[in-house]
Amino acid sequence: MMRLQKHTNPFFIFLVLFFYNAFAIAQSKIVKIEIDPSIQFQTIEGFGASDAWSCQFAGLWPDEKKNKMADLLFSSKMTDTGQPVGIGLNMWRFSIGAGSAAQHKESDIGDEWRRQLSFLQPDGQYNWNAMPGQTWFLKAAKARGVKQFIGFVNSPHVGFTKNGKAYSTDGKCNLNFDKLDAFSNDMVETIKGLKTTTGIELAYLSPANEPQWKWNEHNQEGCPYTNSELAQLYKGVNKAFAANQIKTKIQIGEAGQLDYLYNNGNSEKGNQVDQFFNASSPNYVGNLSHLDQSISGHSYFTTSPEQKFINTRKKTAEAVAKIKGLRYWMSEYCILGDSLMRGEKRDLGIAPALFIAKLIHHDLVLSNATSWQWWLAISSGDYKDGLVYIDKNKTNGQVYDSKMLWALGNYSRFIGEGSKRLFVKGEANQVFVSSYQNDKKLVTVAVNLTENDLDLDMNVKGKKQSVVQTYVTSTEYNLTPFKKYKNTKSVRVPAKSITTILSN
Repeated sequence: MMRLQKHTNPFFIFLVLFFYNAFAIAQSKIVKIEIDPSIQFQTIEGFGASDAWSCQFAGLWPDEKKNKMADLLFSSKMTDTGQPVGIGLNMWRFSIGAGSAAQHKESDIGDEWRRQLSFLQPDGQYNWNAMPGQTWFLKAAKARGVKQFIGFVNSPHVGFTKNGKAYSTDGKCNLNFDKLDAFSNDMVETIKGLKTTTGIELAYLSPANEPQWKWNEHNQEGCPYTNSELAQLYKGVNKAFAANQIKTKIQIGEAGQLDYLYNNGNSEKGNQVDQFFNASSPNYVGNLSHLDQSISGHSYFTTSPEQKFINTRKKTAEAVAKIKGLRYWMSEYCILGDSLMRGEKRDLGIAPALFIAKLIHHDLVLSNATSWQWWLAISSGDYKDGLVYIDKNKTNGQVYDSKMLWALGNYSRFIGEGSKRLFVKGEANQVFVSSYQNDKKLVTVAVNLTENDLDLDMNVKGKKQSVVQTYVTSTEYNLTPFKKYKNTKSVRVPAKSITTILSN
């Protein structure tokens, strides 16, 4: 600090200190980062969400309402003012139900919004009009440009389970393996039927979801599996796909918690990367003809404390990197709760959106996820589990967008399939920056959790950025076009915001 003469006027000293502090504060708002396009990491496959639960009813709502929902989720269009109409998801998860809805109260699943429909009927016949709500959203997604469709199974059809229900009675695997061939053929018929009736061919099928949990509370469909049971399941489905010349790839894992992918100390249900992709493992399935060379996990229960948050994702990346050519998907998340934020109570505001944006950043940057997929695209509940919310009404009601929707959009709307994540140097405390390149376009996302606006001084190594446009999600904005610049020397990132910076 400058030295002041002993007898300087006190008012003059006050002015000097005031302007010095103001200058220091202004200087502290500048965050310098360097992006190096020559250092590249994973190739992004996309961003998605699932149609579970609410879409079976939301797809029956009036055209204006359900089209609004579909636009919010899938549209890549802009208004005349440059405002994105939707968040441009390019992946859509289709829930292949176990038929608990046809059992009504006898399903023992009390909330009918959590029972699931099925094309396979109790008499063994297929009714391709049995899931009109979900089918409507499939077609709506395709019409708006979605190209990657994933079928996923929470529980085998009730006709193939040990107890005839879509949940486990004793917390153990509920699939009757004597009916594995029937279950596998059901997957084949479902894929064929969808293609015939909607023109959509599933790119991936996930035959088991969160196999580590007991699923014995009968409040939703679910089925536990050990790793050896999963290997048997995957082999059965692969056999049926090969015999029927199905092009769909089998996507495996769906670990209920990330540490089940690399350790967790559970010899029967953990260490899934090594169990399924190490050729010396008794549960090796990595050489199956229809198996996709990817493994998925869910980011639940691993967001605090901070060091666990970071270490879990680093260990996930390390485990996947040991298998040559293996990709990692973060295939399901919503806020269920931890020490930082509770999952109960709907919140359309910016606080959960910032929480989600930080999580997406860490999943992409630390665990090298090639895709990031949300749980309920549309929710009717009083939880932080939806992107779009609706009234709990089967035929009509109000549609509500959320800041979580738009925060995901800061990534999904602009980071296209095939984008490469780039090396970024210079992160500040509580400011998280990642950058992606697709052809000659550069997309940088900055998550500012602080109370202060900041200016990014972005140096793109070896490249001059001449045209820059930012889009902001904050309390005030919903993925709104914010400012244009002629260079990246001083790009404003508002306090408590997610800001996407587009340059060329």
